[in-house]
Amino acid sequence: MSQSHRRPRVRLVDVARAAGVSKTTVSDALNGAGRLPAATREHVQKVARSLGYRPNATARLLRAGHTRLLGVAAREYVETPWVYAELAYFSQLATATTQAALAHGYGVVLLPTYGPDDCWLDMPLDGVFVIDPVEGDPMVGDFLTAGVPVVADRRALAEVPVEAREAGRWVDFDYGAAVRQVLDHLEAAGAERIAVVAGATTACFHQQSVGAYHDWCAERGREPRIVAIPAPGVQHALQAVTEVLTAPVPPDALFTLVELSPPLLLDTIRRLGRSVPGDLLLVCSTEDPAASYTDPPISTLGFLPGETARAAVELLVDCLDGRGGDDGRLFSADFRIRASSTVPARRAAQQG
Repeated sequence: MSQSHRRPRVRLVDVARAAGVSKTTVSDALNGAGRLPAATREHVQKVARSLGYRPNATARLLRAGHTRLLGVAAREYVETPWVYAELAYFSQLATATTQAALAHGYGVVLLPTYGPDDCWLDMPLDGVFVIDPVEGDPMVGDFLTAGVPVVADRRALAEVPVEAREAGRWVDFDYGAAVRQVLDHLEAAGAERIAVVAGATTACFHQQSVGAYHDWCAERGREPRIVAIPAPGVQHALQAVTEVLTAPVPPDALFTLVELSPPLLLDTIRRLGRSVPGDLLLVCSTEDPAASYTDPPISTLGFLPGETARAAVELLVDCLDGRGGDDGRLFSADFRIRASSTVPARRAAQQG
């Protein structure tokens, strides 16, 4: 419909004129306020419907002191602009957050990962879900200091001054325990040279995961084999995989802590002359559903984007509504063992 033929917006005064009452009476009738006769309230509502009147939700919410908007920000690689939808984990997390927020009557704003430190403070948000905050993250501290409820991880809240933490909540994992579970599995499958591809970021997930890998290697007297990618993206991740697998003494197991397309990863490994699981066991940290359909199916370490998103929204809404409840939720990672990390003889024995 062209601008010249678009129906003009019906105002409160138009309803009042058509109903033969005052603007105050219309406002009370439509908002359930005041002491109006039932007949008057019904008459005004009928006239408003017939005219196609729609209240200005934004103005009403601002007058009430809130916007019904929640912010979501992924904070890995804050020095580099990148897009949430490029990685399966963040894409699913953003989608699940939007769905959970809508169920509670809130909309979601995806905040930029890159920009001036205080660029997000001008956004009229009721609460914020900060995913993978970096060490000393200014976003967490600035919002809490401004009195805006925040859900982040436990480390991020611990870095904020005590007096600002009241509106802080957390969702978290024991990343070290999750990584050790994978490493123990690969060791039990016969791997002696386990390599890791991780992210060069101060996000808690990568710091704790890499730390657990170094500790695990030190306990067994093994030399760590690790390559860290400088920025998110398929190209950086595949370059790191290639670097690891073309080392003079190549690994016999690979554990990726960065998101990668499972079919693309397998294709890269095969082009480098390696077979999975024949001479390379493989586990990926990914939420990509393709992992269970590749040949062979890939073992995955997952971090429950749907469950954590719903928990984050519930914690924010409880805080905004003044309800008590948990300060946070601790989840366990989802380790799915498939053919890519089990040698054929051992797999046959397990199936038998």
